[in-house]
Amino acid sequence: MKNLLKAFLLLAMLPIVLPAFSVQPPGDFAKSGISVGLVVEDLNKSLDFYQNVIGMVKTSTFSVESARAKELGLSNGDRFDVTILKLENSEQAAEWKLMSFGKKATHPKQNFVPDDTGMQYITLYVKSMKPILERIKKYNVKTLGITPTKLDEARDFVLVRDPDGTFIEIIGPK
Repeated sequence: MKNLLKAFLLLAMLPIVLPAFSVQPPGDFAKSGISVGLVVEDLNKSLDFYQNVIGMVKTSTFSVESARAKELGLSNGDRFDVTILKLENSEQAAEWKLMSFGKKATHPKQNFVPDDTGMQYITLYVKSMKPILERIKKYNVKTLGITPTKLDEARDFVLVRDPDGTFIEIIGPK
């Protein structure tokens, strides 16, 4: 009888306790993906890297005129062009937005992820490491650490850096 009473009390409390353990998204977002804007020193060099080494596709470009950039708080009046890259040309794919103001970085390139704050790396999941490793070799991109290396039985890991020093983890089967 005691066990039956305990079970009944536990079941009665579930509707009260469960909401505290579940996170419900507020439903405020029009898209489920995040678009990332990256300011680079040399746009052509970065486009070459992301398109030819990583394999992203250019999907569009747009410009922000100086008055509008200032009004939006994006710059102090600098006009700029944005090139949008994606892993695939689909509406649902996350956007990797590149722009350049023709300036050198004011912070040193990091040797390792924890060397600075802010966005330091991205992770890309691939269907097969073979084509990405071929492109890395073809374009003489240095892999970091002892990579490629096995993460587990099914996945390998490669770490590279883009021309501006952003770390890129690539994870997938051999």
